Amino acid sequence: MEQEGKIRHAFPGGNTSKGFHSFYDYILPQSEANRIIVLKGGPGVGKSTFMRRIGLELCSMGYNVEFMHCSSDNNSLDGIVITDLKIAMIDGTAPHIVDPKHPGAIDEIIHLGDFWNQDGLRQSRNDILLITSEISSLFARAYKYLGAGKYLYDDIEKIYDEAIDMKSVNKESERILAKIYEGIDSQDKASKERHLFISAITPEGPKNYISNLVEPQKNVYIIKGPHGKGLKKIFSRIAESAITKGFDIECYHCAFNPEVIEHIVIPEIQTAFTTSREYHTVDVISPTEIIDLDNYLSKSIIDKYSEVLDYDKNEFDNLFNKAVEKISQAKAMHDKLETYYVPNMDFNGIENLRKKILEKILKQA
Repeated sequence: MEQEGKIRHAFPGGNTSKGFHSFYDYILPQSEANRIIVLKGGPGVGKSTFMRRIGLELCSMGYNVEFMHCSSDNNSLDGIVITDLKIAMIDGTAPHIVDPKHPGAIDEIIHLGDFWNQDGLRQSRNDILLITSEISSLFARAYKYLGAGKYLYDDIEKIYDEAIDMKSVNKESERILAKIYEGIDSQDKASKERHLFISAITPEGPKNYISNLVEPQKNVYIIKGPHGKGLKKIFSRIAESAITKGFDIECYHCAFNPEVIEHIVIPEIQTAFTTSREYHTVDVISPTEIIDLDNYLSKSIIDKYSEVLDYDKNEFDNLFNKAVEKISQAKAMHDKLETYYVPNMDFNGIENLRKKILEKILKQA
C-alpha cells in the first residue's frame, strides 16, 4: 500500500446521565473479527501510546484505522480498529472491563503490568489506594449531577412533546425516506447495526467528532430542533427503513442520554443524518438538506411554558457544568496516579513488545 490510510474517530463509552455507558461490544464484534487484542495494566503504563503508535504506523502504510477515544480523557485512546484487517486493540481495564470471549481463536491478552517494577509500586501502595478511591468518588458525584439533570431534561422534553405537530413530522419522515431511497434497490442480505458515541462529556466539556463522521458522505441531512418524540420518530424511521432494506447502519447515541440516537450513517448509500444542537453544532459547507423541527412546534405552547423552559435550561446547565467540573477533577487525580506508575515502568521493554505486535499484525495482513 502506498497511499496513506484514513483515520476515523469515535467514543466507545461515555459519561452519561445513567453513569458510564459502554458500547465496547460494537468496537469490533466477535463474529467479524480476525483478532482482538486486549491490553491490561494500570494507569500510566502506556496503553494509549501503545495503541496510537501502532495505529499511526499502520495508517502511514495505507491501512484505514479507527481511533476510539476515552470520554474521561479525550486525548487518550481506549482502542483502535484496523478496519481493513478486522483487527482491534482495546483497553480492557476499568471502567470498561473487557475479557476474552474466544481466547486464542480470536482474543488474546497482553498485560503491560509485566513491565512494571512491583516493589516500587508497593512503596506507594497507600497513596495509590487513596487516589483511586478519590477518583471513584468524583465520578460517582459527576454521575449524580448528570442524573439530577435528567429530570430537568425530561421536563423540557415533555413540553416540546406537547408542542410538536407529529402529523407533520410523520409526513416529513416519509418524504425524506422516499428521497434517499429513490432509484435504490433493497439489498438481499441481513442488515448489521453498530452503536457508538460520536460525542462525549469529557474533562474539557462536550467534545465531538461529528465533522469527521459526515465529511466522507455524499448526502448529509442536518436535523435541527429539540430532543423529544419528533426527533426520536425521524431517527427510528430511518433506522427501521435501512434495516428493512438490508443496509448496514451506524447509530451514534446522545452523550447525555444514551437511549437516544442522534446520528445515523448508512455507508452503502453514503448518507448521513445528524442533529445540530446547542452542545454539538454541525459545520457542513453544503449539506444536502436541513430539516428544522422548530417549524412544527406550536408557538403558543412554547410561549406558555417559556419561564419553565428558561428555568429548566438554566438549572440543567448548572448541573451539567458541575458534572464536567468533577470529571475534570477526576482526570487531574488520574494524572497524579500515573506519576506513581511511570517511574516504575520498563518502557524499552514495552516498545520492543509494540514492535513485535506490529510485526504480528502485518504478518496476518
